Amino acid sequence: MEIAQRPSTTGLASRATTQPGASQVESAAPGTGAPGEAAAAGAAPAPLRRGLSNIDAPLQNDVSGAQQAIDFLEQSAAQLRALKSDLAAKLATRQMRDGQVEQRVRQFADTWRTRSQASGGTLDAQLNFSTQPAVQRFTVRGMTLANLRNGARETLAISVGGGTAGLRSVHLTPGLSDGEIVARFDQALAPTGVRVTVSKDGELVFSAPESAWPALRESLAVQGGGIRFPAGQLSRLKAEAEAPVVLPEGWGTSDIEAMRATLQQVTQALAHVEAALSKVRQELAMAAQRARIDLPEIEVAGMGQMAEVFANVANEPGYSALVSLTSALVGINRDRVVSLLRLG
Repeated sequence: MEIAQRPSTTGLASRATTQPGASQVESAAPGTGAPGEAAAAGAAPAPLRRGLSNIDAPLQNDVSGAQQAIDFLEQSAAQLRALKSDLAAKLATRQMRDGQVEQRVRQFADTWRTRSQASGGTLDAQLNFSTQPAVQRFTVRGMTLANLRNGARETLAISVGGGTAGLRSVHLTPGLSDGEIVARFDQALAPTGVRVTVSKDGELVFSAPESAWPALRESLAVQGGGIRFPAGQLSRLKAEAEAPVVLPEGWGTSDIEAMRATLQQVTQALAHVEAALSKVRQELAMAAQRARIDLPEIEVAGMGQMAEVFANVANEPGYSALVSLTSALVGINRDRVVSLLRLG
């Protein structure tokens, strides 16, 4: 999934105006009169524009998210390569009892469990990358086009997340096309954060934010008219989550056959991780290119002036210098600096 193109809101201030209330380093030399007096004397340089803190915030988020995903994938790839090497060596020598392979498996399993947090929510369980929050895809027993297109008119009441706010209605009538059925489910459930597509096998495929999945799985229910689904009270629906592309919980090391099977699964997992890593690196390169396009040469030239004035202020002791420095540094943190430096 690509990082969405943003409107041209160049990450720097407009050439014509200065952001109201923006934190700036005073352009007047320390120890001189008020900025207005300096301007009257013709001694003040052109007004400074904000620098790093003014780069397009959505673009910063795109870059930061891509970098978090890359960091997680690089760590995962390194652990999988080490595990693959250890497994191959163990199988070649048939030495089973030093515990190193088991430790490697536990290490990767622990890393994989942190996927959502470590990647900043940019990688889902299939290692698809998106700057939007990762989603969990799932299917529901009985929700197939073959079942839904047949039968008389029926209204389905679907409970998503519990409570009346999560109760949605889907009206099914004879003669609806497959596309119309999918569209009705998608339109009905979209306000709850659940979207609907269809698989090549004719199953409805639901997707919801990963953070909402645990509660959703326990509360999904339907009430029909006795045609496709039972009438009466809401009946619990069984939702099946799409299996993750990597399942380290199933990797065994108890004997030679288990280790051979694990080696095959580790090799496949490494291929998935490396493919995802390549795609995210491409996305980061595209974001970096957009940043270069959005950074006019005139603004880059102004950075030198800002740095010179900033250095002069920093060398002056006193409260006024401290105020200027702290104001200029508001909003700058390690993640932002690292992300911006990588654009070069």
